[in-house]
Amino acid sequence: MRVRRGWSRTRGGSRKSDTAPRPYRGASKDPSFRRSLALFRAFLHEQDDPSACYELLARDSVDQVEAYDGPVAGRTVVDVGGGSGCFTEEFRRRGAHAYLFEPDVTELGPKPTDGAVIADGYLLPLYDGVADVTFSSNVLEHVADPQTFVSELVRVTRPGGLIYLSFTNWLSPWGGHEWAPWHYLGAERARARYRRRTGKAAKHTLGENLFAVHIGPTLRQVRARDDVRVVSARSRYWPFLAETVVKAPGIREVATWNLLLILRRCPR
Repeated sequence: MRVRRGWSRTRGGSRKSDTAPRPYRGASKDPSFRRSLALFRAFLHEQDDPSACYELLARDSVDQVEAYDGPVAGRTVVDVGGGSGCFTEEFRRRGAHAYLFEPDVTELGPKPTDGAVIADGYLLPLYDGVADVTFSSNVLEHVADPQTFVSELVRVTRPGGLIYLSFTNWLSPWGGHEWAPWHYLGAERARARYRRRTGKAAKHTLGENLFAVHIGPTLRQVRARDDVRVVSARSRYWPFLAETVVKAPGIREVATWNLLLILRRCPR
């Protein structure tokens, strides 16, 4: 991987030619009720068993990447905002040359993933087009300027490369994160309720580290770009008609739960 000056260089994987997405037969059936139920049960135990929750989510997410783009073995993957590194580690387990870029050192946990770099998603310390796959899971709702963030993901992806971008939209039942679903009654009211119930301050504050990102405007902004092609816009977790629900204005802002965008970097 070619890294900008001032940052240590790491060894990247070989590039594959830009071809049509290859079928991947190792992925679990997606969408399906069984898959969605397993993920939902894991989310219910996120606080008391985060490792099991995020390991399952990581396996499922890399399954999705491979379903759209073929096996990741030997490919260069850039994980932007991957926190503790569960996604990076899953990519590596499947043979990818995966690298984690995380802006918040506290999110790395007590044992950061080897080679993790503290870096802002607005300005990644990477040359243009170094990644075969650029991956961002549930980060977009935490940035104040989503368009600039997306532009940076596109910049570091090679022409023909894949961009996996998923986020929890504000009107999703999980839009308020730890104080959901009470965010429907207002952010401040929801945060106050969280403090009363748990005795501690909420991790997220609207307008500071959590932002009201909506599906409709995001889709329009991405589709208006001339440097990416939208391969799929779908619900990440929905058990059926995952792409259909995203096509219903209004309803999609609640029913989608979490929007997954699969983008292909356009040739220069």
